[in-house]
Amino acid sequence: MFDRPSAEANRAILVQLDFGQPGLSERLSELRLLAESAGAEIVGEVYGPRRAPDPALFAGSGKVAEIGELAGLQQADIIIFNHELSAAQQRNLERALARRVIDCTALILDIFALRAKSHEGKLQVELAQLEHLSTRLIRGWTHLERQKGGIGLRGPGETQLETDRRLLGKRVKLLKERLRLLERQRQVRRRGRERRDVPTVSLVGYTNAGKSTLFNAVTKAGAYAADQLFATLDTTSRRVYLGEAGAGVVLSDTVGFIRELPHSLVEAFHATLEETAQADLLLHVVDAASPDREAQIEVVNAVLAEIGAGDVSQILVWNKLDLTHGEPAIELDAYGKIERVLLSARTGAGLGLLRQALANTLYPASAANAEPPSDV
Repeated sequence: MFDRPSAEANRAILVQLDFGQPGLSERLSELRLLAESAGAEIVGEVYGPRRAPDPALFAGSGKVAEIGELAGLQQADIIIFNHELSAAQQRNLERALARRVIDCTALILDIFALRAKSHEGKLQVELAQLEHLSTRLIRGWTHLERQKGGIGLRGPGETQLETDRRLLGKRVKLLKERLRLLERQRQVRRRGRERRDVPTVSLVGYTNAGKSTLFNAVTKAGAYAADQLFATLDTTSRRVYLGEAGAGVVLSDTVGFIRELPHSLVEAFHATLEETAQADLLLHVVDAASPDREAQIEVVNAVLAEIGAGDVSQILVWNKLDLTHGEPAIELDAYGKIERVLLSARTGAGLGLLRQALANTLYPASAANAEPPSDV
């Protein structure tokens, strides 16, 4: 159908259509970051308004022709749509453009495959990839008919597509069984923490909000942190001592969320994300320097509700204060409850206030008699 480029060929054209959604520039900025995180070299961008997706080509024949012309001019290898394409739309676009075409779900899955380090993380990513692939298997086998008889070719009468789906189904079943086993092991560890009466706190937030940087600053754990989308996939937990105000907590760093996070990813990572739903408190880390922060907060809260963590108490952590020239502070709501902590994980300003906020929330009796900590 088209030539498959080498592994090094990643010259990409980005496509973002405007269907009237808010935050279009932020969506395009995220697509650039996602493409770069996946190792793509962005050589062109195509955008434009459209009332509704075209059933066959998603973008319509005129826009597809524009994409094809730019791709030929820039010698692009791959076209990345910042939208979810159906299997038929993806197949039709690849035929029309004679190039690989992927959607936002496939792009995020590719980044997850790059980032996963732990055994469980790799299993979760593979499960999500296979379940996504299962809806698109026909793309690879449209040139094959029912297996013919003859020496060496007599088979069960299945098409290659049916055989492939059967094998894929077996692998998906095996992965789910392995993940269930790991989930039971995690439940045992969780019950052990509950017997020791150690509160658990999970860091949540939009991807690239600075969760891992904050986790490292508080725990000195040295977890991987980078200015990339989905830099963290594998949940990491550490014990944090809160000083005189409280005995301590178990703090966990988790995967970040993003707009329209593919449902298959939420399903695949459900076991890991369940740790968030079981937490005593959520620290919702927000990029205070982002102009789109309010929309990002809504996205995170929507995903939390989807995984059953919508009712868990949370404190907003207004991070990257060094970029906004603000001052570290603890802000209370109308009822005197801690609502938000302003800090900079990168410089350390306000970390003492965060510990104080944790102690006041989780150990209120002890915190009332403790000396207030410094803000660093």
